[in-house]
Amino acid sequence: MSTNVVWHEGLITREARAKLLGQKGVTVWLSGLSGSGKSTVSVELEQQLFAKKVISYRLDGDNIRQGLNKNLTFTPEDRKENIRRISEVAKLMCDIGVVVTTAFISPYTEDRDMAREIHKAADIPFIEVFVDCPLEVAESRDPKGLYKKARSGIIKNFTGIDAPYEKPPSPEITLDTSKLSISECAGVILTYLTEKGLISAEAKEEAKPAKAVEEVAAAPATEAEKKVPATA
Repeated sequence: MSTNVVWHEGLITREARAKLLGQKGVTVWLSGLSGSGKSTVSVELEQQLFAKKVISYRLDGDNIRQGLNKNLTFTPEDRKENIRRISEVAKLMCDIGVVVTTAFISPYTEDRDMAREIHKAADIPFIEVFVDCPLEVAESRDPKGLYKKARSGIIKNFTGIDAPYEKPPSPEITLDTSKLSISECAGVILTYLTEKGLISAEAKEEAKPAKAVEEVAAAPATEAEKKVPATA
């Protein structure tokens, strides 16, 4: 890290943004094997949050590797950098006031702990969700055909086959997608966020289209006003 850099503080505080948006930022970090259901649960959670008028954004492992992290491989060193970068992105989005959901295998405890510490240092809530799906179930799903390629040796360093997955020792939430439906899994997370006061239990007031607001604000014209001819 360069030593010749200084943080430039702005004038808008995190509290002011929270008041403007009516919500605070929090990162929901989903971790688990490929095929465990991380991305599917995060998509459903995003929908449930949207229905409650909570602004959220998904950061998905495959999506991020097509842009920000496309120069990284799947070696332990690059996996660590992958998690570091996305942790910093999530932290910045939370500072704005967005609820961030991340779906990353993130197989190493040390890397997940690093992600947590990045958030802790910024005083931002970090909720670790272990998507606990048995390997045989995840492999039977194999939505991308990756397990088959890993078993045949085409893909190296594949988590669960020839690379380890270290189960979280004390996650805030554990979900077994072999037993719960996707909707139920997302519901468990939503309930947790609500009970911990991380999102409001009350629905936000629905925003009205600008045109509707203008129509309500404008007083109806009188008969005399309707008869006044327009002037050039």
